[in-house]
Amino acid sequence: MWDLGNVIVDWDPLPAIAAGVGEDEAREFLASIDFMVWNHGPDSGDSWDDAQAWLEREHPRWAAAGRAYREHFPASLLGPVPGTAALLHELHAAGVRQVGLTNWSDELYHAHAPRLFPELALLDPVVVSGTEGVAKPDPAAYALAIERAGLPPQELVFVDDRASNVEAAVACGLHGLVFTDAATLRTDLRGLGLPV
Repeated sequence: MWDLGNVIVDWDPLPAIAAGVGEDEAREFLASIDFMVWNHGPDSGDSWDDAQAWLEREHPRWAAAGRAYREHFPASLLGPVPGTAALLHELHAAGVRQVGLTNWSDELYHAHAPRLFPELALLDPVVVSGTEGVAKPDPAAYALAIERAGLPPQELVFVDDRASNVEAAVACGLHGLVFTDAATLRTDLRGLGLPV
């Protein structure tokens, strides 16, 4: 069970925001608000229009920066994380079932991710938090992904770059691995008996 951002897809909001307001303004925006908390609204099923309205109401200074992130979102997708696609392909070739569980807004995921990252087609299904209205580390997100995977949690390995998400997965009965790089993950997966 794969997280996507910074595990399969290299993601950084800075270039998208900078494309609209310049790098200095983008850096100041990211230093001034808790971007991950703001982004979590659309990741949890709220609309981007609502997220933008909140920003304009509560932090009007940063309204243009917020719009820039959404408008230039593809610039935040820097490419594949080195080495992870090879692991996806090896597991697929070995017949290992793979699913995705990502915190990503419905609008931005479906508009961009499958087209830009064809290896995501190896994941069946990808549970997108913004589509489902529930995001990690909410236990309901893991329960839904487990149900869609059709396997008991003890037979699933969850990989995420955020330790808090991995801890929540482990609490739901999954094996959990914190992603740092593909080489380390390969070793960790082998240690669990997976064919990579």
